[in-house]
Amino acid sequence: MPDTPEERAEAAQIGAYRRKLLANPHDRDVPASRLPVIAQRVLIGVFLLLLAVGVFFIAVDRWRRGTTAMGASLVFLATIRWVVDSDVLGIFAVRSRKFDCLFAGGVGLLMMYLAISVDTLGS
Repeated sequence: MPDTPEERAEAAQIGAYRRKLLANPHDRDVPASRLPVIAQRVLIGVFLLLLAVGVFFIAVDRWRRGTTAMGASLVFLATIRWVVDSDVLGIFAVRSRKFDCLFAGGVGLLMMYLAISVDTLGS
């Protein structure tokens, strides 16, 4: 723990440098979101809740519902990627916003299509 003002200033510089190194290089020129950070975190929470619902359905052997819910969560992630900052989104912001939206949305729609198109047994 830094004790002197000089040590605190040095720790702050290291923290700022570390944040700069960890920033998404594909989003450096993208303006910050107009949504407050708390609203952005709520959107991420909704995404994680949808994902957890999908995992729950799969865990109780309802794989079609679970896969549909997980696909829907990826489509939701693709939509919120446009309005949530990369540093708030964290690990879900992999590349540029355009690539992330197209990839997550495409995979989500494909998962939903495959889950819905499979016939149930006995029909």
